Amino acid sequence: MAAVDTAQKETSSVALPGLGRALMSAGKLTQKSAEDIYKKSQAGRTSFIAELTGSGAVSASDLAHTVSAVFGAPLLDLDAIDPLRLPKDLLDAKICSAYRVVVLSKRNNRLIVATADPTDQEAAEKIKFTTQMGVDWIIAEYDKLSRLVESSTKSTSESMDTLISGGGDFEFDDIAIEEATESADTGTEVEDAPIVKFLHKMLLDAFNMRASDLHFEPYEHQYRVRFRIDGELREIASPPIAIKDKLASRIKVISRLDISEKRVPQDGRMKLKVGPDRVIDFRVSTLPTLFGEKIVIRILDPSSAKLGIDALGYEAVEKERLLAAIGRPYGMVLVTGPTGSGKTVSLYTCLNLLNKPGVNIATAEDPSEINLPGVNQVNVNEKAGLTFAVALKSFLRQDPDIIMVGEIRDLETADISIKAAQTGHLVLSTLHTNDAPTTLTRMRNMGIAPFNIASSVILITAQRLARRLCPICKTPADIPHEALVDAGFPEDEIDGSWVTYRPVGCSACNNGYKGRLGIYQVMPITEEIQRIILRDGSALEIAEQAKLEGVRSLRDAGLHKAKLGLTSLEEVLAVTNE
Repeated sequence: MAAVDTAQKETSSVALPGLGRALMSAGKLTQKSAEDIYKKSQAGRTSFIAELTGSGAVSASDLAHTVSAVFGAPLLDLDAIDPLRLPKDLLDAKICSAYRVVVLSKRNNRLIVATADPTDQEAAEKIKFTTQMGVDWIIAEYDKLSRLVESSTKSTSESMDTLISGGGDFEFDDIAIEEATESADTGTEVEDAPIVKFLHKMLLDAFNMRASDLHFEPYEHQYRVRFRIDGELREIASPPIAIKDKLASRIKVISRLDISEKRVPQDGRMKLKVGPDRVIDFRVSTLPTLFGEKIVIRILDPSSAKLGIDALGYEAVEKERLLAAIGRPYGMVLVTGPTGSGKTVSLYTCLNLLNKPGVNIATAEDPSEINLPGVNQVNVNEKAGLTFAVALKSFLRQDPDIIMVGEIRDLETADISIKAAQTGHLVLSTLHTNDAPTTLTRMRNMGIAPFNIASSVILITAQRLARRLCPICKTPADIPHEALVDAGFPEDEIDGSWVTYRPVGCSACNNGYKGRLGIYQVMPITEEIQRIILRDGSALEIAEQAKLEGVRSLRDAGLHKAKLGLTSLEEVLAVTNE
């Protein structure tokens, strides 16, 4: 730095920027060359560094290496950076574009920022003032940095600005949305072509990215679109806030919802036709928030119910227990787990196996998510008085063989379901409980008599969805012996004959994961467990007996998947409790 100060004193009346003085001190520029380049940049209203690299006086690569050496700052090759994985919303895109900087990460209360000119005090002060965080510079080549800035700041917001003004070029030749017949008084608001194209693009992108849900979220000064991919939400677009009402109206029209009602939640459906013989269903839910209606669209792929039980990830013993239960003529099979754990797909996979010409199947759901030809599906409508209990009573007069109840929520529904299971019907349903043993005590707490539980429930499946490791980039994880024991692996199994893997991340996956797999606890209700239920035993007693009978807990089932290298230990610990 002393050399830089000396160069500053020797400089003529032209006030060269700090970068020019640094290059002079390193012998990369003469004083005259630096002054000439600076004068050109001033005359052309360009930055000194842009004029410097553009004139060929110093190459971008040579400049980056020199600056890194002079200022002692780390040098980074931006070709190794994936723009999609850069953090968003930490620094305004206009600042990034104006000062040619890119935020790489955040550490505590400091930003790690890539720049080609660490002497730019104006940029540093602007970033500090805007973010209220300190700045640590990382040196990058100016040409690569410029390209990355352009690709990072050219967001969907800009595309939407073009769309709103009537521009844009989106082709959807093989895609059509089946829409409701729109009334004449709908107005031009929902007929706005740019909004239609944007919605089509979001739906198509979500399908291609294997997303399970789309979130359209309005806030006071921004609007964002997020996709849930492999169980994690990722921000995809930030269109202008002005789009929120038009987009909400468009979604409501094609979902057959009331576009004039913005004060209460609404639920609807729509379809996306992909190719000549494939249609994807979407379940739409609107929710009034402080700054507009949040809309969540869930993708319901009917083909997922036809993949077969093998595709769900059941182990051989678990699969055998489940098939034996649904093959019985009567009784109740319960699937439990939190929202988004794949319960619906599991139930419909079972229904698909049972769906034969000689069987009468009826379902009551809120709402029906997957259309299955040959199955009589009923949507529950609380406002109209069509509750689960009312639907079940009607089913019993319709000569059913198999009944599927979307969810047992109250005592009346549970009571009718149990009576159906006791009188010659196979009943499939779901409950929101943590695992299989606690399902039985949950039913007891609802007010169901122990005798009715023991005589009707024949099997309970608890499940979770864990992210599947990418087979291309996963790498062995060096996990200490103590950590494996703490996670739940028995001492005698940690013998070095197997290894766990960790995520890495590559162009073919999402941060090291690609897709999801099921973790299951399949617990048949045996005579011993029935005795525990009849004497009003606790969930702990039931869990101990189930373990003696070879039923894995959810944690043990997850550890087995990690042992096979299908998922990581961290993911198993995140989705299961012990």
